[in-house]
Amino acid sequence: MSLITLNNVDYGVGGPLLLADVTLSIDAGERIALIGRNGAGKSTLLRLIDGEIHPDDGRIVVEGGVRVARLEQEVPGDAGGDVWDVVAAGLGELGGWLAEYHHLIHADEFDADRLAEVQAKIEAAQGWSLDLRVTETLTRLGLDGDAAFGGLSGGMKRRVLLARALVSAPDVLLLDEPTNHLDIEAIDWLETFLKGWSGALVFVTHDRRFLRALATRIVEIDRGQVTSWPGDWANYERRREERLNAQAQENARFDKLLAQEEVWIRQGIKARRTRDEGRVRRLKAMRSERSQRRELTGNVRMEVAQGEASGKKVIEAKGVSFAYPGRAPMLRDLDTVVLRGDRIGLIGPNGSGKTTLLKVLLGELAPTAGEMRLGSNLQVAYFDQYRATLREDWNALENVAEGRESVEINGKHKHVIGYLQDFLFTPERARAPITRLSGGERNRLLLAKLFAQPSNLLVMDEPTNDLDVETLELLEELLADYPGTLLLVSHDRDFLDNVVTSTLVMEGDGRVGEYVGGYTDWLRQRPVVSAPVAPGARSMPVSAAHVAAAVTPPSPAPAKRKLGYKESRELEQLPARIEALEGEVAALTARMNDPAFYHQDATAMSAHTARLAAVQADLDAAYARWSELDA
Repeated sequence: MSLITLNNVDYGVGGPLLLADVTLSIDAGERIALIGRNGAGKSTLLRLIDGEIHPDDGRIVVEGGVRVARLEQEVPGDAGGDVWDVVAAGLGELGGWLAEYHHLIHADEFDADRLAEVQAKIEAAQGWSLDLRVTETLTRLGLDGDAAFGGLSGGMKRRVLLARALVSAPDVLLLDEPTNHLDIEAIDWLETFLKGWSGALVFVTHDRRFLRALATRIVEIDRGQVTSWPGDWANYERRREERLNAQAQENARFDKLLAQEEVWIRQGIKARRTRDEGRVRRLKAMRSERSQRRELTGNVRMEVAQGEASGKKVIEAKGVSFAYPGRAPMLRDLDTVVLRGDRIGLIGPNGSGKTTLLKVLLGELAPTAGEMRLGSNLQVAYFDQYRATLREDWNALENVAEGRESVEINGKHKHVIGYLQDFLFTPERARAPITRLSGGERNRLLLAKLFAQPSNLLVMDEPTNDLDVETLELLEELLADYPGTLLLVSHDRDFLDNVVTSTLVMEGDGRVGEYVGGYTDWLRQRPVVSAPVAPGARSMPVSAAHVAAAVTPPSPAPAKRKLGYKESRELEQLPARIEALEGEVAALTARMNDPAFYHQDATAMSAHTARLAAVQADLDAAYARWSELDA
């Protein structure tokens, strides 16, 4: 059954249509991977489906009652408050009332009038069941509703925003680059969660392993046209290659015929003759058709400006430890040697210390113990995942040129405009303000700036975010052929497998493990530790991405102690107490739902509401105590 149907949809933003004559249906239960080059219109199509923007022509039909929710590519700047507030915002205006209700009942200064007003609004909208749904969604995704949203890591913020999308119980879930800024453990969790998701899913991702694990259908945007490919990624690649070959042959045949007709018209034949007028008209039509053809977007042509060869030994660490003042060690007793030509991947959860490790290895942070030695003649080029090296007040041309007219790449001088065209920046795009560039274009610009610097040590922190698959594959080839040394931080499992020759893994408690090969090789080599299980339960291996648990056996759970007489009596009496408190909460709430309640004076209403808050607090404490004693 089709939940959403797009019929002959057009959408443009100036120039050729970004999306032309799009016909697409989204069926219940399917998982659609939306792919295409950077700037092809993937995010735009998601916004059209969501109803945020409207097509220039055509119709988008949403079946009655179908709910749509979208996870945006970037964390919204206006999202604030605690986690409960952000998730409740997924319910619209009602979510705002529910969030205000929770703040009012826990406020130090009690505002009975406002509380009564908010409760009346929630009651009129029959919203108390949705209040429970917010709590259930937080529990399902392992989130603390009281935590401040602004203080969370990038990965946890993405999980909160996913909860906000899910709380409305959507029939169609739209995800734009959901793996951005997630570590490998979080990506594994998201894969598992979405495989169990019962609704329809449309997602954009650059993570090929994530795509292969989830997609049941692939929809491609190419030069404004949307094509659906049933089946998996391998089937798509094979059939797309066949289609491109057929297109190339057809275009070559058409161009040959057009060239013959152009020769004919220039040979001075009197085309005014009646028998030739039809041929002239056909030539005009062919010229028009050729002018409207949209060529396949070229591939990035990347080349790294190579510096002089470094010494054979690039970095050496002996017994290196590092700790920030007043905090536990981030690194402990690290011994490693990095040789010229090594390509080393850094693996670990967000916040585990990968960036700190990079800074210590590069000599930017002095170790608190041990000895660090850097090799001779090092020329370092650093790719920053937050793109901080790009100046927002400069355009793309100025960011790369920095006052020069040309860049030198391995002894050859290139004009900056021509160099940027190798990275798919047209002259107009190169002069556009950097604020108008998409995430993928910014990453390409940062690569262009990075590769223009002579280097023999490349340090790349999450270079794959927002890049399309074709550019990713070319970057892999470039790094595989790079003659210098590479230090790479990435959560893209395929990228690690295809590029690095060894890995440094953050294993918890400051320990760093060293393994040969990429991510998959590390999975095979790491110690496998089973998590402790209850008697009679089946033993389950720890998650492959749960780095700390993979190498550090968890402490055995303490044995249950025997309850004392008073505690046993308390445990026996708690169910009756909980039942009584629940009954009182229900009675107090029912009293407040009676319109006559609000005819009292403010003092009586305030006392009643204060009593409800106190009883609810007692109930929460009783539940907590019961769980403690029962455990």
